[in-house]
Amino acid sequence: MRKNKRNNRLFALALASAFCCLQAAAQQPATDDKTGGSLFADSLFLPEGMQTQEMDSLLQEWNVRKHLNPGDDCNASDENPSYTDEEYISRLHRLPNVIEMPYNEVVRKYIDQYSGRMRRTVSILLAASNFYTPIFEEALESYQLPLELKYLPVIESALNPGATSRVGAAGLWQFMIATGKQYGLEVTSLIDERRDPIKASYAAARYLKDLYEMFGDWTLVIASYNCGPNNTYKAIKRAGGVKDYWQIYPYLPQETRGYVPAFIAANYIMNYYCEHNICPFETTLPLTADTLTINRNVRMEAISETCGISMDELKALNPQYRTTLIPGDSRTCTLKMPATAIAAFIEAGDSVYVKAGDPKERRDIVEVPQEKNSRNQASGSRTQTVKVRKGDTLGALAKRYHTTVANLRRLNNIRGNNIRAGQRLKVK
Repeated sequence: MRKNKRNNRLFALALASAFCCLQAAAQQPATDDKTGGSLFADSLFLPEGMQTQEMDSLLQEWNVRKHLNPGDDCNASDENPSYTDEEYISRLHRLPNVIEMPYNEVVRKYIDQYSGRMRRTVSILLAASNFYTPIFEEALESYQLPLELKYLPVIESALNPGATSRVGAAGLWQFMIATGKQYGLEVTSLIDERRDPIKASYAAARYLKDLYEMFGDWTLVIASYNCGPNNTYKAIKRAGGVKDYWQIYPYLPQETRGYVPAFIAANYIMNYYCEHNICPFETTLPLTADTLTINRNVRMEAISETCGISMDELKALNPQYRTTLIPGDSRTCTLKMPATAIAAFIEAGDSVYVKAGDPKERRDIVEVPQEKNSRNQASGSRTQTVKVRKGDTLGALAKRYHTTVANLRRLNNIRGNNIRAGQRLKVK
């Protein structure tokens, strides 16, 4: 008991320290190439996901509160050793990366932030990465993308699936609603799949792959992920058509100018934290969770009571639900829980589900926007139609709705591949 109390006090002190260290970077001298000089003469800021309010939100997450603690075994000092530019260059060069990791004064300033004022924050992020890195790597690998992109959510959201930016981007990968829907993430009054770590990771991988097909350069892809491809194209045009991040740097939005250097520095610190005497928080990984398919409305309160699982844990394992109602009546939903809770859920049978006709449940789902559906009364089959959005293709729609291009052509009497925004298509 005494040790637990001591750990709690240490944890509280460490979290308080993390709050204090999150400050915007100071005015930076400029450089004129990838290794030194004088080009970047404006202020640099930490990416929004790494700023105080997002870290505050991360520290309230159930996974962090339940499974992280400062630990007693770290013998590293609080001293942050200084290194030469040549040592930084050598370390970045040794990373097993495909994406180029150049070193310059801007990158150095971000490394100084992470290894200095933000060292306690990095300790927490190193531990929190144990929850999500396997998911990121699996999604990136499935699209044959560089695995070092797994550090994008570090600077996007501070590894917080509940993060929401000031402009409305949400989740670990910080999708805007329009982009999320374009990549198959549903957002309604009840569901926000941008906050689903698995679905959002695969959507992010597809988006990154598409961006690479546009630009053919990973630093431009990373910049575009932050500011959007249109802003990157504008910067390229203003720079005279050159497709090089460090050449278009002055023409990018201010936050994006620091985004690639912050990403390079995140790759550095997440690999070389030991060299800066940074100890990760200890992580107790949660029990393995399984997933159920839900086709009827069910409330988390009923699941919690029936299955002996806390509401905090339920919400942490299922962050895509915006209320405590899982709307299985309107779409097929997933429910993630530890195996023991799933066994109890199955054993409970119909008793756990929402009773038909409950007016309270109807109020919960009345505002949910739904795609147009009609029933074929003769056959009993369901026909689902969707509205084509700008940029949609038959291939993208087939992937999104788990069908084939040939089937879409057959259902809609289409020859060729031409579809237009605003058109309604049958998808099943």
